Amino acid sequence: MLLKQIEYFLKVVDTGSFSEAAEQCFISQSAVSQQIKALETELGLSLLNRHNRTFSLTPAGDVFYRKCTILLNDLDRVIRETKTTAGQNGRILRIGYLKCYGGYEFQNAISDFSEKYPDVKLDVINGNHEDLYEALRDEHVDLVLNDQRRALSVDYVNYELVDSLCYIEVSSRSPLAKLEFIDVDDLKNTTCILVAGKNQQENEETYYRDIVGFRGHFDFAETLQDARIMVVSQRGFLPIEGIRDDLYFDTSIARIPLYKKNNPVTRKYFAFWKQDNSEQIIQKFADILKEQFE
Repeated sequence: MLLKQIEYFLKVVDTGSFSEAAEQCFISQSAVSQQIKALETELGLSLLNRHNRTFSLTPAGDVFYRKCTILLNDLDRVIRETKTTAGQNGRILRIGYLKCYGGYEFQNAISDFSEKYPDVKLDVINGNHEDLYEALRDEHVDLVLNDQRRALSVDYVNYELVDSLCYIEVSSRSPLAKLEFIDVDDLKNTTCILVAGKNQQENEETYYRDIVGFRGHFDFAETLQDARIMVVSQRGFLPIEGIRDDLYFDTSIARIPLYKKNNPVTRKYFAFWKQDNSEQIIQKFADILKEQFE
């Protein structure tokens, strides 16, 4: 029994299609069919019930699929641990991202990067804007996903990812949820919920009060999840970082575009790293991250 035969079988089941599995495995459809038939012959049983152009798993096929999925996951872990022991997996990429970041782009980039570069260990932290700036300045991280709050410095690579619309999140039961957009001035009587640790609460409040223009009371949460629980409880609104409106599906929360003096509020997000850090793997991660925003 060949490992490739198992991989082809899993791919056929995962895609629900022999042709799609063949395309993803870069072989012909007939080769995939032959390899699975050879696998069934060696096992002495049928894994698939074939119905003209469709198929279904036999009871044995269902067991084989689940067990082999676990097997391949364990095999991947063994390979990684073996490389680490042999000293082949010594590269670590340290990345920071915004603590209040609510988009899927970053986690998708992490997933894609890990698949393409399995021998690079990712060490990921999060923090507020100033936390990330200090971590990068003090070389505790190699790259950060951060928003722009100061003039761009020539000491850093300033790799622009997106110029994003800004949104707030409110409870879907709030009257505000009915609005197509909301102006900063209309929120002066509503509590602004910010995600920040105690050491950054003052900085975050100053930014959102003096730069963004929120004039009401401020409340704080340690994590994005905690902040959203406060939103659902109708304790205020949450300015959300770097997220596209088409990627969020929580029906208990409504997202509303933020305006200021009848103009959309936008914010630029960058991948930042030091100019003198010439590691090519940093640029590779930044490129993968950029693709997520396109």
